[in-house]
Amino acid sequence: MEHTRKQRPKKAQQSRSKIKTLLTVFFDQDGVVHHEYAPAGQTVDKEYYLEVLRRLRDAVRRKRHDLWESGNWVLHHDNAPAHSSQLIQHFLLKHGIVQLRQPPYSPDLAPSDFWLFPKLKNSLKGRRFQDVEEIKTNTTKQLLAIPKTEYKECFRKWKDRWKKVVVSKGSYFEGDIINIDED
Repeated sequence: MEHTRKQRPKKAQQSRSKIKTLLTVFFDQDGVVHHEYAPAGQTVDKEYYLEVLRRLRDAVRRKRHDLWESGNWVLHHDNAPAHSSQLIQHFLLKHGIVQLRQPPYSPDLAPSDFWLFPKLKNSLKGRRFQDVEEIKTNTTKQLLAIPKTEYKECFRKWKDRWKKVVVSKGSYFEGDIINIDED
């Protein structure tokens, strides 16, 4: 009896890109206030982040003039060492920038983590780019194409997440463990 071996069909395997770039985005319920790409090889240390915050202040002054004039804007960033450094805290205090501090170990609260970056990654998934400039061009196009209504919905969800933090007295939670009645 003769056995014939069938070869298994080859599966296409997607490989991870070796081309990477770091995007920093500041946004509110009306859309993007400021975004920029870090230079190649740049790490986000306190000195670099200080320069980013200076450019953010300028963007708020230009794009959200009413908030700038009233001083009625709040910065939310995570607890990364560069964000919580004494240099950054001094800068924020000196310029009267109010910050909403994020509880430790709660990435669920950063709108960029639970909404924006997954949205951008999903819209670019499966596409191949030749170089970092093509990545930046396509990412920026997708970023600026997000409708204002989606930013508003993101901030509604963010408010609900913060309610969960209050109800749980700051304890860590994942997903929809705590039910909260909507206003």
